[in-house]
Amino acid sequence: MPPKPPRRAGAARTQRPSPDGGSAPPAAPRVEVGEADFVVLCDALKVSESVRERAWKTYESLSAADGALACNTKKKETWGVCIFIVAIDLDEVTFTFTELLKSINMSVCTFFQFLKEVDVNMDTVSTKVDSTVSRLKKKYDVLFALYHKFERTCGLIYLEQPSSEISAELSSILVLKNYWITFLLAKGKVLQVEDDLVISFQLLLCVLDYFIKLSPPAMLKEPYKSSVSAVTVNGSARTPRRGQNRSSRTAKQLDTDTKIIEILCKEHDCNLDEVKNVYFTSFIPFLNSASILASNGLPEVEVILKQYDELYVKNKDIDARLFLNHDETLQPDVRACSQLERTPVKNNPDEEINIILPQTPVRAAMNNIQQLIMILNSATDKPSDTLIKYFNNCTVNPKDSILKRVESFGHIFKKKFAEAVGQGWAETGSQRYKLGVRLYYRVMESMLKSEEERLSVQNFSKLLNDNIFHTSLLACALEVVMATYGRNASQSDNTSAETDLSFPWILNVFDLKAFDFYKVIESFIRAEPSLTREMIKHLEHCEHRIMESLAWQSGSPLFDRIKESKEREGQTDQPEPTSTPNMPFQHNHTAADLYLSPVKSPKKKASGPPLSATSPPDAQPAVTPQTQKVQKSTSLSLFYKKVYLLAYRRLHTLFLHLLSEHPELEPLIWTLFQHTLQNEYELMRDRHLDQIMMCSMYGICKVKNVDLQFKMIVSAYKELCNTNQETFKRVLIREEKYDSIIVFYNLVFMQKLKTNILQYASSRPPTLSPIPHIPRSPYQFSNSPRRVPAGNNIYISPLKSPYKFSDGFQSPTKMTPRSRILVSIGESFGTYEKFQKINQMMCNSEYQLKRCAEAGAAAPKPLKRLRFDIEGTDEADGSKHLPQESKFQQKLAEMTSTRTRMQKQKLNDGNDTSASEEK
Repeated sequence: MPPKPPRRAGAARTQRPSPDGGSAPPAAPRVEVGEADFVVLCDALKVSESVRERAWKTYESLSAADGALACNTKKKETWGVCIFIVAIDLDEVTFTFTELLKSINMSVCTFFQFLKEVDVNMDTVSTKVDSTVSRLKKKYDVLFALYHKFERTCGLIYLEQPSSEISAELSSILVLKNYWITFLLAKGKVLQVEDDLVISFQLLLCVLDYFIKLSPPAMLKEPYKSSVSAVTVNGSARTPRRGQNRSSRTAKQLDTDTKIIEILCKEHDCNLDEVKNVYFTSFIPFLNSASILASNGLPEVEVILKQYDELYVKNKDIDARLFLNHDETLQPDVRACSQLERTPVKNNPDEEINIILPQTPVRAAMNNIQQLIMILNSATDKPSDTLIKYFNNCTVNPKDSILKRVESFGHIFKKKFAEAVGQGWAETGSQRYKLGVRLYYRVMESMLKSEEERLSVQNFSKLLNDNIFHTSLLACALEVVMATYGRNASQSDNTSAETDLSFPWILNVFDLKAFDFYKVIESFIRAEPSLTREMIKHLEHCEHRIMESLAWQSGSPLFDRIKESKEREGQTDQPEPTSTPNMPFQHNHTAADLYLSPVKSPKKKASGPPLSATSPPDAQPAVTPQTQKVQKSTSLSLFYKKVYLLAYRRLHTLFLHLLSEHPELEPLIWTLFQHTLQNEYELMRDRHLDQIMMCSMYGICKVKNVDLQFKMIVSAYKELCNTNQETFKRVLIREEKYDSIIVFYNLVFMQKLKTNILQYASSRPPTLSPIPHIPRSPYQFSNSPRRVPAGNNIYISPLKSPYKFSDGFQSPTKMTPRSRILVSIGESFGTYEKFQKINQMMCNSEYQLKRCAEAGAAAPKPLKRLRFDIEGTDEADGSKHLPQESKFQQKLAEMTSTRTRMQKQKLNDGNDTSASEEK
């Protein structure tokens, strides 16, 4: 049914108080907007007239749009979404997010999903709304993870039915309520970054520690009961003396009795010193300033409820108290939030299913932190003896400048961290900085050892006295630390969840240019073999962020390098040879090469630089004579190659989504795309790589008369991984003016490239650019389960990290894919029956070898060994087995050998392909 026209109000509505608490002027008769139910909803949410009118117009436009079935079938929900969007855009939010959800009877997950569905034309939701939604999502993810961890932890601490001597006011339900609301109040008052999962969880442990010590031992389970009883025997702190300073009393108590906090930290793999620091610098000051404690030391429920309600209404977001009631608005959408099983389970219905659940976000975060700390335990805050030797071998000893730089940046980091998180967290920033410094020295030493082996020299004076190199290396080390601690609850699905401390925050702290930072990333990864897969992926994502937008910002040295490259090459429009895209991506450059890469060189032919650390090699192994005439910028050359690879990967992925039926268009689009990056690179200034990609695709389809609307391009683009709607909703048109990508195409892109685009419709189109040679990522390694063929559900997966560090390195945590039988080398295999099942499954997947003793018999049929998804290949393993080896041990040896030979074969195939392409 189409929307009804505006109707006159029958009578003036009841006067309502204004949002600021004052008395609103008498409401004059006015034209009511929308249907009666819409008016009721607006009244319930107390929205202003301007929000009503604009929200109704937004609803009308959504209802009239093509494919707006959801808007017409879920009318009330659509109204709520429209009110939410308009209220944020106009800065006139008169309701909390929870109040909105209650009014339209939707959950958080369902609301966010529905918001995507109603944005049919990609122009309804502004970037301002996107930012608000992102903040709400992150906060919900953290709160959801923390509450479930809190609920499970309390179940391990408190008895469900304590003895009758416990008063009713200390029942488990009331205890949970008291704890949780106190935590929410503390989190809201002392934390500026409320989506920081690790800091929030450490604060939660402080709350638990405080309350456990005030709990009667009869309520507690072991080992907490014994610990509290010991405190009671030695002098209970549960009955504080009047007039005694609570802060000093609690500090003294914690100094003399750390048993409970030690148990909590050990159970959850938390660093004890970090949690104690949070306790003293944040939690205790909060208790002293909040005035919420009664005479018995416990917070008064009415007081904390009132204070939290004020905080909740002020923030206008999620009422986290409803987690206690398992309110439906805070429950996850099972279909949207459940993760698919990465490997199938067996189909035998007679066997019981032993599903091993993946780690919780909190457990995964704690394990990542413990893994990093264990790696750095052997490192020091000062240069090692080996580093000192390298420093002494330099022409100019860099030791003093390095130490001064580290000290100076330490003060800056601590200050910026406190500004971002909260002034009470400055010491936490210092702790993280110390970890970063340890990693910085560790990686520096590894890099220098590699350079010494590569160049056979020990004098690294030029590199070690380069300020940008040291700043970048320290920033990269700190980014690893910050990312490890900054794991967000929503990252369990491998998405990149940003916080206020996320990359590129560290670049802003050190005033470091993204183009300079990129130079150290690959060498950093190669120099630190202990980095987890998650950290390698994170650094790779940082590199992609730099290549796609950060390096192209105004003020970036990239544009200077391009200009200087033109001067060296003597060409006005070509920073890179046109043959670059399809050259095999093989290089042996290190950070030393990139930071000491020549900026300017003589116009005459240059002889190759000496292979020394003070002037590193600059020429690649396979280059043409033309590229040897001048000394090129290695950092710029490698940067452009990586940009081309990233650009083509993005284009190819989007192309398969939209134009798979027109394969002839892909080389045309790529040619235009690559031409723009190479010759019209100013279009990238303060813009995004994907914006040029989408415009190139639209332009070619336009001249080739292929029906592809920008709406379709944008719809497909936003479904890709690691994309942001701001990329197509907010594009720079001219100085300080932004608009949608279609406006950018018409006013900027088309005007600049019109002549070039029209050539593709002529009889003499431009010469096509070669398709880039796509190698495997230098950072990726095979970590996906591989299926054993022949129809059996046997999957082989590399051992996954992290480990549960409380148990040491011997037993991996339950991070393996869900399956029926899980076996890991290094731990107990389990029961004898499992061995029999695995042996039987393996035997069924092979052909029996038919041997014949007769000399004249036909050749035996070869044994079919395990294959790993290589078409047309039956791998026959030649390894020998000992007679005492079990069938399972033989199979494991064969798998290992087969995988090794496969990797060698793939490498050889890649080299053959590269050689053929060079020909």
